[in-house]
Amino acid sequence: MSFNDLLNPGVKRREVFGWAMYDFANSGYTTVVITAVFAAYFVGAVADKADWATLAWTSALSLSYAIVMFTMPAMGAWADRHAAKKKLLMLVTVACVVSTAALSWVGPGQVTLAIICIVISNTFYSYGESLTASFLPELAKPEGMGRISGWGWAWGYLGGMLSLGICLAYVLWAQAQGQTAGQFVPVTMWVTAGIYALAATLTFVFLKEHAQPQLSRERAASQWQQLRQTFQEAKAYKDFMQLMACAVAYQGGVAVAITLAAIYAEQVIGFQPQETMMLIFVLNIAALVGALVFGYAQDKIGHKLALSLTLLGWSITCIMAALTSSKEVFWWAAALAGVCMGSSQSTGRAMAGMLIPTHRLAEFFGLWTFAIRLASIVGPLGYGLITWLTDGNQRLAIASTTLLFVVGWLLLLPVNVQRGQRQASGLS
Repeated sequence: MSFNDLLNPGVKRREVFGWAMYDFANSGYTTVVITAVFAAYFVGAVADKADWATLAWTSALSLSYAIVMFTMPAMGAWADRHAAKKKLLMLVTVACVVSTAALSWVGPGQVTLAIICIVISNTFYSYGESLTASFLPELAKPEGMGRISGWGWAWGYLGGMLSLGICLAYVLWAQAQGQTAGQFVPVTMWVTAGIYALAATLTFVFLKEHAQPQLSRERAASQWQQLRQTFQEAKAYKDFMQLMACAVAYQGGVAVAITLAAIYAEQVIGFQPQETMMLIFVLNIAALVGALVFGYAQDKIGHKLALSLTLLGWSITCIMAALTSSKEVFWWAAALAGVCMGSSQSTGRAMAGMLIPTHRLAEFFGLWTFAIRLASIVGPLGYGLITWLTDGNQRLAIASTTLLFVVGWLLLLPVNVQRGQRQASGLS
């Protein structure tokens, strides 16, 4: 099957390229800000390694995710009614780029400013991630959705590596000049924001809005009512709802890896900042491979089996990280985590795209975002609480994360992809 055979009628290759470029654009934010650089900078320099630092970081992210949870379904419903996904994506992208650049103002000891800036930037990042995912079913046929999603995630990890690679080169130069983290970290925020802006511009040049306005649909009176209404109507799509429950569990574990990998590497294993950045660089390479391999595999062996294998890999990763004190073993754990990260995120997005009704893409992907962001609260906040209650025992916290992947696998078992796909397309 050729690449064009994977695409819906009327969709051009350049549109898929433009769509994938948004994954390329926004991955620098998660890689540099949330995972590799700013997270460790917040705990080590901004909060001066205080006992509450990890909990404060996870709490700030949780607040941003809570905002997204309760507002994204209403925003998605508005975008569907007005066929304005692209317009809304442009607005939230500008807001995320500006607030990411604002992180450069944060210096050592400025905890309040750091929390405000991270809440704002991560909120708008999450809006953009949800909106770009809602374009996937418009671009790809069901039998090609796994591969197209995998290519998007792989392209995203490439973008993350580009941002991190440039930042790493600058950090190594700055350290050789005797600069402190308070001097070189702000520059990495400008680099990240700049790459985000430039790459996303290609998205807005090539990606088209294929949806038609649905102004006849009744609008809920408030965001809260819209969320309740969408939930009530989504209950009819049982397999989609079951997949969302599964995602709340396993994506909580993925969020721990994204949010706390750098902190764990430096505080527990003893990595230096430049080693941590190299570690995350390798993790992104492995994630690129995982997204590509499982992007093809899930279309061949089935989305459900592909995700099950990924959750097994995640469980092994957590156990390895919890038990080892060796940097060498932790490198292997990080590589496995990367493969699992790429495959789980690609597979989850593709499965959701197959189970969502085609006339309500942005609205139901807003509901999917609700589940993912709830997971992003449950996982990291639980990790932070365990660390705080056990006087800094992060090994116990990472070991307990294994339970999230086990629960996710159990919740995945009842999902019937074929039945859900037929229902989403109106055939049953």
